[in-house]
Amino acid sequence: MESRIKQRVVIPTRYGDVEFCTFSNLSSNTEDFALIFNHADSEVCPKVRVHSECITGDLFASKKCDCGDQLNEALELFSSTSGVIFYLRQEGRGIGLYNKIHAYQLQVEGMDTYEANQALNFDHDSRSYIAAVEMLNALGMHKIKLYTNNPDKVNQLHNHNINVVDICKTGCYLKPENIAYLQAKVVKTNHKLSIGEVI
Repeated sequence: MESRIKQRVVIPTRYGDVEFCTFSNLSSNTEDFALIFNHADSEVCPKVRVHSECITGDLFASKKCDCGDQLNEALELFSSTSGVIFYLRQEGRGIGLYNKIHAYQLQVEGMDTYEANQALNFDHDSRSYIAAVEMLNALGMHKIKLYTNNPDKVNQLHNHNINVVDICKTGCYLKPENIAYLQAKVVKTNHKLSIGEVI
């Protein structure tokens, strides 16, 4: 069944008036949503960030990852210009919050972030971006400028007929606590971070 827009409402936030958009019939069966800044959905080629939920980083500013920093970058940029954030509820690269906390303990014991997920009998990255494709289609967005360092995200969107006409790297938010995490992303999943930036 085709995904459709369910509700749109403008909410005043610290980033200005932001339109929150919900959807019906998403294949993810989770409450994914879009944040639309400054009528970006009316643009021919809007700026887009497809962001997977990271409660520890997005909400509590964890230093173990760069997720919250990337989200804040998009919020600041899009609120001052325009853009759309698609927020996907797939915590811990798709394994859920409790399992992610368990994976953190395995990382303390010496595993990297991907090895920890696999030790818990998950794929190293279980995320799907199909829900983002469905939301993009529901909003009539077929040509986008994507803000990401993740080549798998680009490939999944391309493979479902989203025309990513430009890929803009997000910042490299290096901290002593996340060096190993960023290095693993570069080495194991080819994230577009300069090696020099994370060593």
